[in-house]
Amino acid sequence: MHIQAEPRENYTVLHLRGEFDTFYCPLLQSEIDSLMAAGVRHIVLNLRLVKFINSTAMGAIIKASKTLKKEGGQLTIARPSTFCRETLSKVGLERVVPIFDSDEAAGEAMLEGHAPQAPAGDEALAEDETSIIFSPVDEKRVPHFIQRDETMTNPVHGHAFGSSWRGVGRMSGLDADGVRFTWSGGATGLTSFEMAQFLALGTELKVKFRLPLLKKGLSEATVTVTDIEERPDGVKLGASFTEIDDDTRQSVQQYAEDLRFLRQELDNATE
Repeated sequence: MHIQAEPRENYTVLHLRGEFDTFYCPLLQSEIDSLMAAGVRHIVLNLRLVKFINSTAMGAIIKASKTLKKEGGQLTIARPSTFCRETLSKVGLERVVPIFDSDEAAGEAMLEGHAPQAPAGDEALAEDETSIIFSPVDEKRVPHFIQRDETMTNPVHGHAFGSSWRGVGRMSGLDADGVRFTWSGGATGLTSFEMAQFLALGTELKVKFRLPLLKKGLSEATVTVTDIEERPDGVKLGASFTEIDDDTRQSVQQYAEDLRFLRQELDNATE
């Protein structure tokens, strides 16, 4: 990662470029220490060209924010890349470091003392929600519950692909034991009761999910449904891992620990 300082009249913009991971945390701290030694107390982090950020890097941002606040200053974030914005939002970083769409807006808000306050409490630190792709291991369940056109009919032979059907849910929890997610039914037209039958207790699912704080791409595993709750807008499920490779399980465990660490840091920063 590269950092370029751009002095403005009453604040400095740090333009970060590359992948912001554990290795580069000391570099950011060194830049901020140098600016503070020169009398700078208001700093904007421009993350437009940062394509990846992990939990340790976010912890470094929280630490820098706390350091500046002790000296009567402030840290803000401007123009985060799509990946950064999604990741920062998932852990509720705006509780501590406000995010803006431009360097100028970030700088002006700091100087005027009008930096917006993000929601506090459990609402801001809700469990990570991200997409989870799933399909039954037993492909025969799909045509039994879902209409033929929803299973992607082969235009040449006219039969349903079956195994090509994928459901997309929203993950609400992830740890080394399993996943929790919600599903609204997509375009299937199923009622909540029918969804609960389709994904009944004991159903094995192939799942794919992202670990945005750790690595790019999708992780894969097989899970078994252990809990299901009907809701007005769909179903909420809990599922335990039954087949998952050691590397993925370790990554999931590290991901859960990273989220706990960040939540603790955020709580400490807002006390």
